[in-house]
Amino acid sequence: MDTNGMTAAGPAVATAVTTVTAASGTRYPVAPGHRLNVRSGPGTQYPVVRSLPLGATVAISCQKYGEWVTGPYGTTRVWDAVAPGEYVSDSYVRTGSDGFVAPRCA
Repeated sequence: MDTNGMTAAGPAVATAVTTVTAASGTRYPVAPGHRLNVRSGPGTQYPVVRSLPLGATVAISCQKYGEWVTGPYGTTRVWDAVAPGEYVSDSYVRTGSDGFVAPRCA
């Protein structure tokens, strides 16, 4: 596991796709080959509350600035809320944008 809370994928295995939905219904894929840790706040210093499996998609309810993280989709300090009190770094989510794609979290 690296400092971003990520683990690299091992050998290819069949996994179920986990989807976290929000009111918008738009889902975004997590970077291929990554099991993404979901944290209680917008930074790696926050505890991991769960991990998303390979092939997961997420719905982003809101976004906020937090710790800078470098991932497959660049370096950003944008964090995506995927459930109440649950955040993932936007650098591991393919949103198609370097900016916000959802409202800012309160």
